Amino acid sequence: MDMDNRSGYSPATGTFRSLRPLVPLPPPDAALSFPAFASSLLPSPLPAHPAFLDAATGESVSFPAFLAEARALAAALRSRAGLRRGDVAFVLAPARLDVPTLYFALLSFGAVVCPANPTLTAAEIARLVALSGASVAFAVSGTAAKLPAGLPTVLLDSDRFLSMLRDSGRGEGSEELAVLQSETAVIQFSSGTTGRIKAAALPHRSFIAMAAGSHALFGRPARGRERTLLTAPMFHSLGFYFTLRGVALGQTTVVITDAVARAGAKGVLEAADRWAVTEMTASPPVVMVMAKDTKCRLGMLERVICGGAPLAVSTAEMFRRRFPDVDLCMAYGSTEAGGISMMIGREECTRVGSAGRVSENIEVKIIDHITGKPLSVGQKGELLVKGPAVMTGYVGDDEANVTTFDSKGWLKTGDLCYIDQDGFLFVVDRLKELIKYKGYQVPPAELELVLHSLPEIVDAAVMPYPHEEAGQIPIALVVRQPGSKVTEAQVMDYVAKRVAPYKKIRKVLFVDSIPKSPAGKILRRQLANYVQRGAVSRM
Repeated sequence: MDMDNRSGYSPATGTFRSLRPLVPLPPPDAALSFPAFASSLLPSPLPAHPAFLDAATGESVSFPAFLAEARALAAALRSRAGLRRGDVAFVLAPARLDVPTLYFALLSFGAVVCPANPTLTAAEIARLVALSGASVAFAVSGTAAKLPAGLPTVLLDSDRFLSMLRDSGRGEGSEELAVLQSETAVIQFSSGTTGRIKAAALPHRSFIAMAAGSHALFGRPARGRERTLLTAPMFHSLGFYFTLRGVALGQTTVVITDAVARAGAKGVLEAADRWAVTEMTASPPVVMVMAKDTKCRLGMLERVICGGAPLAVSTAEMFRRRFPDVDLCMAYGSTEAGGISMMIGREECTRVGSAGRVSENIEVKIIDHITGKPLSVGQKGELLVKGPAVMTGYVGDDEANVTTFDSKGWLKTGDLCYIDQDGFLFVVDRLKELIKYKGYQVPPAELELVLHSLPEIVDAAVMPYPHEEAGQIPIALVVRQPGSKVTEAQVMDYVAKRVAPYKKIRKVLFVDSIPKSPAGKILRRQLANYVQRGAVSRM
């Protein structure tokens, strides 16, 4: 194939291929669950160092104990809880050492893991449970009350669950099941390319492909020294994958539990230093704190993987001056497509502003989002993706699947990107209307529905606004009812009571009208121009 070895672009196909070496994958029709694949990568005897370590308490779980408990739990869930292959398990729990065990146990016999943010409201959770088709839930005492009444629930902080971890694994449910790679492993929630929440179904092969790539790049003989600090929540697509990845690589994953998370970035960095981590995931706000904190040492740190939201070029440059021996690896991906690009090694990490090169086994295409015509090197357009990590589709949403995949199976990311002459991907803007607040997706349409439910409001639109620490914050442009005296504080308080904390409106601007197209679509570009002209100068 006529491919430029420098950029990865093929004029014949109009696509960009990864410049990374091809990573062999198991035959796609072979029966193989992710836990079985991860176990096959581990050395024998198993690593002596911990598989997971609580950053707050130092409590740890060894690899032998982790795998034994996952097997015992899988058998108990089948024989005692009646779970079966294909059952959807809704997981509503903060980061804990037993959450990875639960993930592996469910995946091992073909149950579907459906993790959700425990800070969501009961109404939001009820919607997600219905959307996913969950038949059972796993929670803790502090989150169980948010679940819909009647949904069978197992508490992770109960004697019942503890006894399942200690189950001998004998009897019904202990036999191995042949799980196909094409079967759904995980349902993760995303707003995709529109503001409506959707349930993305990801097969076992998606995680097998990503773990195989990580193993090829970072898999070294386990020395007990490699420790990754997992700062992303375990329900988040990045946090979920890194939870699985650590086991496949035979490395210790240091878990940020609530006790550390409450201390914010300072607590995260103290944990990184205390446990001498060699790698950590970090959102842009954490990277910014690291760059500015002169007391931050982190002598063992080798690599920071940053993603979830744009990182200011000035912050990246400040970080590199502060930590010249640490690779700041920018990465880009999505719930629907997995990891799309990433920086690897010192030379790539100097490409400030880039999201790295396209990941192994992935093919991408840049198209004119109006005409659909493929674009070449340096040309900006919508990024489309093909690869083994791409989701199979949105659960029960044929309309969304038709608009998200083109006729040839390419996934439309909704992101405006270009690839330079050296194969580096640059994310310029989002065609989709998501707000990225500290790495979380905040769909404007959802907040607009909440605003419209307030009788004092005639019309409303929610927009992103740049913020140094959060990346972006949601601000609302509101049209009041004639004669209404509703205040900014009242509007923000109304929304805050109905959504998760990260979705809260941070600023309200009262306007005379919301510009819309003849079809009723909000003309967000006009609103963006209005905001940029200084409408939020008081912030």
